[in-house]
Amino acid sequence: MQGKKDFTPQLFYDLSLDRLVPSDNYYRIIQRELSFDFLYKSTAKYYGTEGQKSIDPVVFFKILLVGYLNNINSDRALIRFCSNCLDVRLFLGYDLNEDLPWHSTISRTRQLLGEEVFLELFRKVLSLCVNKGMVQGRRQAVDSAFIKANASMDSLVEKEVLEDASVYVNELEEHSDYKVTSTRKKLVEQHHQWKKEEFKAMPGARKSVQLNEDGQEIRPKFLSNHTHYSPTDPEAKISTKPGKPRQLNYAGQLAVDDKHHVITGACASTAGSKDSAIFAEIMNQTLANFESNNMQIDQVLADAGYSSGESLGYCEAHGIDAYIPNFGQYKPEREGFVFNRELNQYECIKEGGNRAILPFKRILTDSKGYQKKSYRSSEKSCTNCPLRQSCCGKVTKFKKLEESIHKPLYDRMHEKITKNKRYFKKMVKRRSSTVEPVLGTLINHHNMKRINSRGKTQANKHVLFSALCYNLKKYLKFTPKKSKLFAQICALPIRKHNLLKTELFSHN
Repeated sequence: MQGKKDFTPQLFYDLSLDRLVPSDNYYRIIQRELSFDFLYKSTAKYYGTEGQKSIDPVVFFKILLVGYLNNINSDRALIRFCSNCLDVRLFLGYDLNEDLPWHSTISRTRQLLGEEVFLELFRKVLSLCVNKGMVQGRRQAVDSAFIKANASMDSLVEKEVLEDASVYVNELEEHSDYKVTSTRKKLVEQHHQWKKEEFKAMPGARKSVQLNEDGQEIRPKFLSNHTHYSPTDPEAKISTKPGKPRQLNYAGQLAVDDKHHVITGACASTAGSKDSAIFAEIMNQTLANFESNNMQIDQVLADAGYSSGESLGYCEAHGIDAYIPNFGQYKPEREGFVFNRELNQYECIKEGGNRAILPFKRILTDSKGYQKKSYRSSEKSCTNCPLRQSCCGKVTKFKKLEESIHKPLYDRMHEKITKNKRYFKKMVKRRSSTVEPVLGTLINHHNMKRINSRGKTQANKHVLFSALCYNLKKYLKFTPKKSKLFAQICALPIRKHNLLKTELFSHN
């Protein structure tokens, strides 16, 4: 006979929340393995001694933990999720008849607490992984990924163009919103004309002129960090990758141990700079994390985006064996020239040439801000050279060579890579197989795709919490493997096992 379920709510129930949640529940396991009590001492300085009581800081961090474990980005959605889950209520310490904090309380508390509290919790989870044997410390793989900022591209406004401070002072003295100095007007017109010409070559540029309701030409925005910023989040920078649209981002950086893919360092950096300019940020934190666990780093693996003189010099200064391939513009040798290290000069060795000498002249800064050494020959050496036109050009009568002031660092890296190409290729594969899957997991499953707060400090908290959730999940799932020798001993018969045990420990 077909059954039909009737439901009549009872007025009173004889039950408890503890009895409704199974003993092997995931959040029960977290509660047993990780103690949050140290957070009371860490957050005490952020609260006063009078007034209404705040949200329990342990409850706040547990709510955040639930959000990152379940990939929930919205504070409103997070509170709804916590209210509807029995195991989460038990984890937070809220009974069935208790209301959870408002979502605005979560946002304000996140702003209140400093990022050092988030870093301390990250190190707490990392120390658990270290004590369990999950971190070897020998080799760290470093990489970064863009994280979408909590600001729209429509919020961008154009930066004000100023020639110098005197122009701005003159405008302030006039006290008029309808007047502008001739210098300012000229600069703005030049800037707009430059943008108009630059936009013509961009993909998707309009071929026809569009006019607004006042009959003025509608100029499309030529977006750049040099000309625009977002008042919503000024620290977010315009950035993009090939095949993807431009948007406001932060850069989330990770350092991952290659033994069991545990994250040993995590931070948020500006997306307006190259990875090579922010390499020291992730390494400073990673080294500090290892020092707190009495460990050291031997090797660092990174892609060519981290290649710079500052990055290589940082690794040498800290005794780290780095494997960072040189960027594409690096030239190990100059065709037709040899470098004399003792005399600090280049010497021409081209057949049929005049054997010109290019001594060191000065250190200059190029248009991109890089410092370079300049080597230049005299006109007397190259004017009558049969190879002058092909070597120097039709007009120039001297030869000039420029190289980075950090070229010795690049040369040593090039020598190390070419000396053992097989090992270097192995390290390239090791880096990509270590850090890239971790980044993908954080972005797709642990809420690191988009930041729900604003500012670099808040972005750093976001990346740290996403990373500690990843480490915590690995820690709870990890089971130490027994050594092969121990497994072979256990597999022997009892009599042989006793004899071998006596032989092994007879020397103690």
